[in-house]
Amino acid sequence: MDPVKIPENQIVPMDAVAPGVQGLRITFVNVFGIAHPDGSWTLIDAAIPFSAAMIRSWAEKNFKRAPNAIVLTHGHFDHVSAARDLAEDWNVPVYAHPLEHPYLTGQKEYPKPNLGAGGGAMTLLSPLYPRGPIDLKDRLRALPTESSSTVPELPEWELIHTPGHTPGHVSFFRREDRTLLVGDAFCTTKPESFFEAALVQQPELHGPPSYFTQDWDEARASVQRLAMLDPVIVAPGHGKPMAGASVPEALRQLASRFDEIAVPKNKKPAA
Repeated sequence: MDPVKIPENQIVPMDAVAPGVQGLRITFVNVFGIAHPDGSWTLIDAAIPFSAAMIRSWAEKNFKRAPNAIVLTHGHFDHVSAARDLAEDWNVPVYAHPLEHPYLTGQKEYPKPNLGAGGGAMTLLSPLYPRGPIDLKDRLRALPTESSSTVPELPEWELIHTPGHTPGHVSFFRREDRTLLVGDAFCTTKPESFFEAALVQQPELHGPPSYFTQDWDEARASVQRLAMLDPVIVAPGHGKPMAGASVPEALRQLASRFDEIAVPKNKKPAA
């Protein structure tokens, strides 16, 4: 079950992921700012509880203005917790796929974590993580439901519906330079291990955080779909961004070995 290793020379800094793309790491999760040619920008994801002040300070330093929107890859607590405070402060909408809306409008909470996923402290602590529901109230807007759609607030970026980790999980692809924002569709560090995810972040390809992934067949298909895009720059929700000529092949390896690398033993089909 060896992961796909990422050479150190393929790792890129968070403040220069790709043209117009920079990120902020908050403990074990990343948010990203996407600058647009007209001077506007978009915040991708909204991190963990009590991170709004840190995100706001980073945004003021790097973008000098409020974003045009907050766009969520999905609604898990480590990607959404500062969304309401930031949206109210900036007076901007929050976008998510319609299949995430029940978890973002106070209607449903995500399923209980899979404690049998193993892998480290993040899994063991997962029962303590908030599962919602949260309520973004009138700030919430719907992303398109079809893959390859575009979002007005994200010009030049294609939305890719990548379910599995959650039903409405989405990724974003800029075809011009083959930059891919993957949320939690897959990770570039071992997300189940606190030592790896929050401290060392050994660069290697893993599947989505296994303790909160709902549908492994869909998760596998989503990674296969992303591998077919041949991205050369990848910005994940967990782990370090990577870029280089070997990135497409590394992602193809993850897709072909997905069950071996990503799927927990208690979720693998019986032999």
